[in-house]
Amino acid sequence: MLVILVLCLVVGCRGDAKVGTAAQPGAAASSATSTGFDGNAAYRYAKAQVDFGPRVPGTPAARQAGDWIIRQMRARADTVIVQSFTYTTADGKKLPLRNILARFRPELSERVLYLTHWDSRPKSESAATEAEKKMPVPGANDGASGVGMFVALGDVLKKTKPNVGVDLLFTDGEDYGEFGPPQVDVLIGAKYFATHLPSPGYKPLYGVLWDMIGDADLRIPYEMLSFQQAPEVVSRVWQTAADLGHGDVFVQESGGDVTDDHIPLLNVGLRVIDVIDLTYPAHHTPQDTMDKISAKSLATVGDVATALVTRK
Repeated sequence: MLVILVLCLVVGCRGDAKVGTAAQPGAAASSATSTGFDGNAAYRYAKAQVDFGPRVPGTPAARQAGDWIIRQMRARADTVIVQSFTYTTADGKKLPLRNILARFRPELSERVLYLTHWDSRPKSESAATEAEKKMPVPGANDGASGVGMFVALGDVLKKTKPNVGVDLLFTDGEDYGEFGPPQVDVLIGAKYFATHLPSPGYKPLYGVLWDMIGDADLRIPYEMLSFQQAPEVVSRVWQTAADLGHGDVFVQESGGDVTDDHIPLLNVGLRVIDVIDLTYPAHHTPQDTMDKISAKSLATVGDVATALVTRK
């Protein structure tokens, strides 16, 4: 009850929240969202990632998909920085990894950081059979949905200058190892970025991690580590969603704690929250495919992400 009371005080409780309704997988969403974000384009960009195959670090598919992201963002952003590094896993394997940082209006000191991971998981431990558990995850929702949303957001920001500097960070190696406890070989790119910030004293106004945001039956509650450590950012995002008419998707409920890429950034003092729908049946299975996500869901989340940085 105390948690519910605090949530109400920060964001404002409403009694009319509804469960998000399922869209047909891949169904066309209106291209004319209130901010000009195109959910259909986001879906196509997500599919382009999935078409490379599972983007497991160290594989040809990962190299090709990363090269594709770099090309797309160089065509849209003002500046693109690639953080290439080699990570040694707990069992001694050398992984080539890349974080990709696309910057819009790099001359502005007031900035907003968005991040999403672009890798996909090398195994499907949540699958139903032992054979499937050894298969890599296609990563349509868990990886490609965030990438698709970011590239489509780049389309908007190329045409309409944001009112703040915007940094779009594509992290690598988020989903490689074991989430534990203990954590082993996960959140790799976010941890690297946290110790290799783009400039001395880099301190965005706030940050948002967008992860698993394409589920056709999208429903996004509060991630509670975000709420505990950066409640003002949670309030900003959920209120923007409510103002846009998306309160049935960005629901005012606790979604529990999630181990995700926002944690290394919170640990170095950046005000970063996690926007994630973890109630996804295909999570960490071979069934995380394009038919499980929708342009409608991507349009909803993209609308919110765009409004946060383009509206006064």
